[in-house]
Amino acid sequence: MTAATLALDIRELSAGYHESVVVRGLNLSVGRGEVVALLGPNGAGKTTTLCAVSGVVKTRGGVVSVGGQDISSVSPTKRARLGIAHVPEDRGLFFGLTVAEHLRLGRRGEHLDADLAYKYFPALAPLANRRAGVLSGGEQQMLALGRALSRKPSLLLLDELSLGLAPVIVEWLLPVIRQFADATGCGVLLVEQHVQLALGIADRAYLMAHGEASASHDAKQLRGDSDLIKASYLGGEGWEPHETDNGPEETTVQKNREGKST
Repeated sequence: MTAATLALDIRELSAGYHESVVVRGLNLSVGRGEVVALLGPNGAGKTTTLCAVSGVVKTRGGVVSVGGQDISSVSPTKRARLGIAHVPEDRGLFFGLTVAEHLRLGRRGEHLDADLAYKYFPALAPLANRRAGVLSGGEQQMLALGRALSRKPSLLLLDELSLGLAPVIVEWLLPVIRQFADATGCGVLLVEQHVQLALGIADRAYLMAHGEASASHDAKQLRGDSDLIKASYLGGEGWEPHETDNGPEETTVQKNREGKST
């Protein structure tokens, strides 16, 4: 993939909190219109990676590029203006505001497309005047996602959409992300604990452990390789981080869905 086709390009990223380095030498890329899953056990550095991209966590080294632009020294606010939308695992909602108010509340000069949110999540429309704090977990997650989609992002960062939700709700939510990426060309970096569900909508995946990530894997192939997945989660043989002196490998986006080609 070239810079022109990348929504996100991470090269030798290091990031952490206070004196602790959580992510070390990470290389990762997301193409435009591509869904990439970032998988691994708790404490692997997945959330830190997303926060480093959105600017919530400062990087210690390396380069983060979005749309071909190096944003390593750019503020979180400016990163949002560049089209990055981050849905954290706590959903980032204001419990005292209604659904409709969430879909109007943007940065100065920003116009959110509420119709787009209702298009992808029609169940939100009857809840427009209901406060977020009284919504169910699934409804709150729809609102968090709908708000992110209403910003028409070029890069969408999603952290544990399934947290606290029944699997049946997750099975319904994740395909919406796939549809949005296909329709808009938005790149998606997805952290998800339901590995098989995530791989079901992803093009590629990285396995992460101890702050390092493997080379990217074709999602369809990885879905059938339970031994490799277990090795990454349990620290067994067969999993090794991807090391290179030249950043991430030039991996062709593998389009597994019918009718897609590279």
